[in-house]
Amino acid sequence: VDAPIGIMNMKTYLWQEGSGGIDKAISDFTAGEDVILDRHLFEFDIDATAAHVRGLERIGIVSAEECSVLCSLLDELKAEFRAGSFVLDDRFEDGHSAIEMYLTEKAGPAGGRVHTGRSRNDQVAVATRLYMKDRIHELTAACAGIAESCLAKAEAFPDLPMPGYTHLQRAVPSSSGLWLAAFAEAFTDSLSYAAAVGEIVDCSPLGTAAGYGVNLPLDRDGVAADLGFGRLQVNPMYAQNSRGKFEGMVLQAALHAMQDLRRLAWDLSLFTTSEFGFIQLPPEYITGSSIMPNKFNPDVVELLRGRVATPEAAILEIQSVLSLPSGYQRDLQLTKAPLIRGVEASLQALRIVPALVNGMEFKPGRMREAISADMYATDIALEQSAAGVPFREAYLQAKQKLDELEAPDADASLAQRVSPGGCADLLLDRIRARLEKEKSRIPAA
Repeated sequence: VDAPIGIMNMKTYLWQEGSGGIDKAISDFTAGEDVILDRHLFEFDIDATAAHVRGLERIGIVSAEECSVLCSLLDELKAEFRAGSFVLDDRFEDGHSAIEMYLTEKAGPAGGRVHTGRSRNDQVAVATRLYMKDRIHELTAACAGIAESCLAKAEAFPDLPMPGYTHLQRAVPSSSGLWLAAFAEAFTDSLSYAAAVGEIVDCSPLGTAAGYGVNLPLDRDGVAADLGFGRLQVNPMYAQNSRGKFEGMVLQAALHAMQDLRRLAWDLSLFTTSEFGFIQLPPEYITGSSIMPNKFNPDVVELLRGRVATPEAAILEIQSVLSLPSGYQRDLQLTKAPLIRGVEASLQALRIVPALVNGMEFKPGRMREAISADMYATDIALEQSAAGVPFREAYLQAKQKLDELEAPDADASLAQRVSPGGCADLLLDRIRARLEKEKSRIPAA
């Protein structure tokens, strides 16, 4: 795509004086992949710039006419970017310089007023904050969707007998409803955690400039409200110090959800093997072998299991960067890539899980067959204990007679598992009530 007329086909810098060249190796090192990463942030940067311009009008830095022209141009830039007619590429140092150069070319001196009272620290901080708010909305919604699909499946299949495992060994009889409800509750917790992180990051850093404020009466509260923030991040230095910290929180929220997903994917990878045979995956989640005609592989489930490594590594990367003194340091630029990489990979994985849960099918016969007589030993010991035999004595009696045990009817046995949350009393209504309550915390898009 050709550059707009007047915008140079070589990288230029807002701070650069004259026409002196910038060493390419140094340029590539300092800019890094910023201009590529900023494609994820560009529309948020545009929105924040428009809000800043409106704030400048309110304090008399730009006229009403200039404000109207600049905001219209920003709308045009966003539309061109969405349509692909404006490409954020290596002609620009980053998205911030692309916006200012576009406005200056189109609006002349008025475009040069846009940066008044604002630093690029301001721009990247607020654009990243808006990005995180948006992705927290998606993360909470994704967790809610997975919890809902697991809970609905548990409600549809509450009492199919299946083995319960500890140490990957058959332990006691369990049920499909208990297994599914575990994940419904887990993802409800992950929703709650992400929503709490969303409340922390929902504050506007815009107007703190380089971290010490400016000698202008910026309408920071008005700009924050304009951008939909819940509050102002008050202290200018903390606006800098919170960079990386907030990104780490968002990644931690993504990681919690992905750890729940990893456990679900692990179960599915086991339960779909020939050795278990408890579950059939939807056909779109299965791939064939390139060499073995008989093979059908749960590749999607395995990739879901492995994808947790991405946010986990991103957190470590950011933590490694944050050994810094107060104030802005250029090192903070290095938190952008792991944030975007970790969040986008997590959301890509989480989005496809509800359809996976909805489409998977249980194989009741195989699940029943896998429950052997010895797995009822705990139930027998507890029955004797309830009849007055000291539990440790009942435990030893059951242990000594494992080879003599006969499996009772699985359905009748599970019907006696009446402890709250157990197979006979899943309390799905409580999990649903809490899920509905937590869904009300999903931030607005």
